[in-house]
Amino acid sequence: MKHASLRGYILHARQTAKKPLLDKKTYLGKIVLVFKGPIHAGSALFAALLVFTAACGHHTTARVPPPPNKPAPIGWTQTGIASWYGAPYDGHPSASGEIFDTHKLTAAHPTLPFDTWVEVTNLRNGRQVKVRINDRGPFIDGRIIDLSFAAAHTIEMVGPGTVKVKLKVIKAPKN
Repeated sequence: MKHASLRGYILHARQTAKKPLLDKKTYLGKIVLVFKGPIHAGSALFAALLVFTAACGHHTTARVPPPPNKPAPIGWTQTGIASWYGAPYDGHPSASGEIFDTHKLTAAHPTLPFDTWVEVTNLRNGRQVKVRINDRGPFIDGRIIDLSFAAAHTIEMVGPGTVKVKLKVIKAPKN
């Protein structure tokens, strides 16, 4: 049986430049493979395909923050940037387990308990919408709430995509 030589050149997963291998170690991004002894050609091919496949993944799952110990009091406010989300998530489960419907007045907040009702005011035009928190997010620094398409449309922020808003808790969950 022939053995694959680890000396030579290999194409890095995220680069087009060829790099020589030294000391039987293959560096692919943050992945390091260390081979001891001769490697069968089939095993080397399988290992290379496995590494290339793993290196191609770009999807990361955001950690869902734990809910707070107690709900925010009625009247609690927060000011910051709102964004909205829609069609790509329509019909998929939200963090609460509820199926996301872009046509409902719902929103994602990083910490408010699910089923909290919030009044969102667009500080650019004064328009308001009442939404129920049923998801977690946004996961982009500086943003405080992600609105459904319907909620974003109501306060006329679909075009700009983001807008400065003021949140006010108007109803706490029943728990």
